[in-house]
Amino acid sequence: MLRDVENHSLPRTAAFFDLDKTVIAKSSTLTFSKSFYQGGLINRRTALRTAYAQFVFLLGGADHDQMERMREQISAMCRGWNVQQVREIVAETLHDLIDPIIYDEAASLIEEHHTAGRDVVIVSTSGAEVVEPIGELLGADRVVATRMVVGEDGCFTGEMEYYAYGPTKAEAVKELALSEGYDLERCYAYSDSATDLPMLQAVGHPYAVNPDRALRREALARGWTILDFHRPVRLKQRIQGFSVPPRPALVAAAAIGAAAATAGLVWYASRRRAMPL
Repeated sequence: MLRDVENHSLPRTAAFFDLDKTVIAKSSTLTFSKSFYQGGLINRRTALRTAYAQFVFLLGGADHDQMERMREQISAMCRGWNVQQVREIVAETLHDLIDPIIYDEAASLIEEHHTAGRDVVIVSTSGAEVVEPIGELLGADRVVATRMVVGEDGCFTGEMEYYAYGPTKAEAVKELALSEGYDLERCYAYSDSATDLPMLQAVGHPYAVNPDRALRREALARGWTILDFHRPVRLKQRIQGFSVPPRPALVAAAAIGAAAATAGLVWYASRRRAMPL
């Protein structure tokens, strides 16, 4: 159970959440691979490769070397993608793909932190075009995510402007603490991966969520609380059975989910008809 509502005469506080396998049950980037394939951004071989990467990720997480290889592969894969098209595909498929894999326990924690007067910040290695809509869906106050370089033609160049990974996440948390006035000793952080140890060490209340082996060892050695999230649930189902009023963003997301999905299907169908054979 979280502590009482913040005393507003004290410095502000925040809860920092990793995204993949902490708030949602899969990799946010890899989850959209089928949609990117259907939108013509990747070929069948690449779609199958990302499906396999998702499987490996779910089995045991990803260590530093695996994350580096994934970074290189994703950078090469998205080179030449039109940024606006990526954003449209994510917007159209967001509710169908992400809503069902949000951990009930994570959504409850987000609501509890908001009720206690804390900001909620999603800190993810995935790209901003994917993470920002997910953060909005969750009702997060801020998002820190990887940013790709965009050329004058509106397409990704394949280079990274900012890579939100490992120590860089901790640096972002500390920079936010300075700009927003957060007292890090009274802040919270949640992650499943040992690669996020710097971020967890930066706050006074670190939590290991569904931890990989390395993080579990560290959490046990440091006396950190270990949480087990295992109940993905749609936001609409949570709202129907949840007694505490949820954030407006969560209510709106559940209410417009079906309409957004329908609009996405109509858009995609019309786009397919308009494409030359």
